[in-house]
Amino acid sequence: GRAAHVTDVSNASRTQLMNLRTAEWDDDLLRLFRVPRSLLPRIVSSSGEVARTKGLTFLPDGIPITGVAGDQQAALFGQGCFIEGESKCTFGTGSFLLMNTGSRIVRSRAGLLSTVAWRLGSGPMVYALEGGAFVCGAAVQFLRDQMGFFKKSEDVEALARTVQDTGGVEFVPALVGLGAPHWDPAARGLLCGLTRGTTRAQIALAALEAMALQNAEILAAMEKDLGARLKSVRVDGGASGNDLLMQRQADYLGVEVVRPKQIESTSAGSAYLAGLGVGFWAGLEEVRKMGKARRTFRPKITEAVRAERLERWSRAVARARG
Repeated sequence: GRAAHVTDVSNASRTQLMNLRTAEWDDDLLRLFRVPRSLLPRIVSSSGEVARTKGLTFLPDGIPITGVAGDQQAALFGQGCFIEGESKCTFGTGSFLLMNTGSRIVRSRAGLLSTVAWRLGSGPMVYALEGGAFVCGAAVQFLRDQMGFFKKSEDVEALARTVQDTGGVEFVPALVGLGAPHWDPAARGLLCGLTRGTTRAQIALAALEAMALQNAEILAAMEKDLGARLKSVRVDGGASGNDLLMQRQADYLGVEVVRPKQIESTSAGSAYLAGLGVGFWAGLEEVRKMGKARRTFRPKITEAVRAERLERWSRAVARARG
């Protein structure tokens, strides 16, 4: 039925999609998928009253809705990344890096996405670069559920800390393909470098390092597109509470990793946008003061060690490609 029809359209039109000119994507995609323009939602600002509740069983009528944002854009805002070049990484089932590019739409040449970050009231539009790895925390879930390495996801850090290094083991968690900057849906997970002496702890550490190394690739792509070197990255999400992972992240990024007191930045960002929209907070400076850092992780390895580690990771990723 309808699902098969959409699949047929998608497969038959792959060449068309690849050849679309960016400026015409809106109209061409609407025609391709036969969607009337009248069905598209109204575009509104991210902060400011857009509607009021009415007829809901769980809320009274008349409550103003003053904040609208996607989850990653809300996290970028919640981390206080209000200045061009500031960036954040959310560690969830996948990991998602966004970098504020200010009023510029940066067209990526390195495999990233250009996205709207937010617009406050009638102010200027703010844009961002975005890159995501499909599997981040899900790699730990894989070791827990499919491999039976531990009973709780939090146990991965204690297990990984029992070894100094991975012993040459590489784990590329392309369990559902590879996201940015590769975009390879045919890639598959890879566990290599095993010997008879390989332990569960080394594989657990390899999984944590893979999470950090994927993000290092994405950040390098962002720096290439922006033409500038970053000084720090702010982190949030459940896995950001893993100190070993955060230290490895700082090591492989080569910049400071800043973890705030409030690691649920998506919820915080949504609240900040809604609060600004209703006048609860006066402006961005007042919001920024609320996002205090809890801990900063600084790189502890040399440039030479970092380059060698990233090269080994790159070779492993190449083997996992579809």
